[in-house]
Amino acid sequence: MSTTTKSPKKILLAAYAAAEKVLPTYSHRFSPHKFTLPQLFACLVLKTFLKTDYRGLAQWLTDCPDLCRVIDLTTVPHFTTFHKASYGLLALPKAYKLLQQTVCMTMKHSYVDQAAIDSTGLEVGYTSYYFVRRRHVKGLSAYQSMLYGHYPKLTVICDCRNHLVLAVKTTRGPCPDMATLIPTLQTLPARIRLGTLLADAGYDSERNHVYAREYQKIRTVIPPKAGRRTNNLPRTKYRRQMKQRFNQKLYGQRSQVETVFSMIKRRWGSAVRARQLMTQEREMWNDPQKLYHCGLESIR
Repeated sequence: MSTTTKSPKKILLAAYAAAEKVLPTYSHRFSPHKFTLPQLFACLVLKTFLKTDYRGLAQWLTDCPDLCRVIDLTTVPHFTTFHKASYGLLALPKAYKLLQQTVCMTMKHSYVDQAAIDSTGLEVGYTSYYFVRRRHVKGLSAYQSMLYGHYPKLTVICDCRNHLVLAVKTTRGPCPDMATLIPTLQTLPARIRLGTLLADAGYDSERNHVYAREYQKIRTVIPPKAGRRTNNLPRTKYRRQMKQRFNQKLYGQRSQVETVFSMIKRRWGSAVRARQLMTQEREMWNDPQKLYHCGLESIR
């Protein structure tokens, strides 16, 4: 099982160590050189850990100088500095590199015996379920149950042994799960090798089996339930094998990815504040740092 921490100092140190190996020291040779990019990134991670805003982060660092000393921060940046730094430091290309670096720092070996993949939808805003249910809908007497037709969707591959997030893909829902398996596998760190990948019936596709087994050399366990119900065996090779000798005991470990989603939503909430798709993706990756913190807190 994963080992987590509640210490802001440990979170700062872990984020700073990962950023030092990925980010340059300064954004430009003519920059003021007051703060390094790893220092600013570690502060942004702390902002999410403390569930505060940019003004609150600056006040925390002012009132707690011990946190500044952890990352050799001599002067507390203005809150607008954090806001401007977030646009460059939390962009998706750098987020991929930072997540991969965190995985490499956390794992003592490169082989993962069992991994699981699944996706979840996140809320947009903080409208309460009670308000949505009671809100009057013109022409309808029944309660309203849906708030919006589109939502940010998060796909995760995690290690079933310690709940460490290994790969992430952000999309916009609703969309079929089977279309996200291959793109998510492509974001795995190069040094990480998966033995078995567990997925629910939403990922049932011969194309997914072929890519994982023949190109990535990963054994897939997916219930063959796509399409209409029938007693006949599937015509394709790997889906037929799933139908003939499905390992139900091994498939039971797929629920570990549900535990990861539960950890994320309990610790950082199930809603994103951003309105635009691009900023929602950045927030799912790094602004709430939900997935990144799962990696940082698992460092033993």
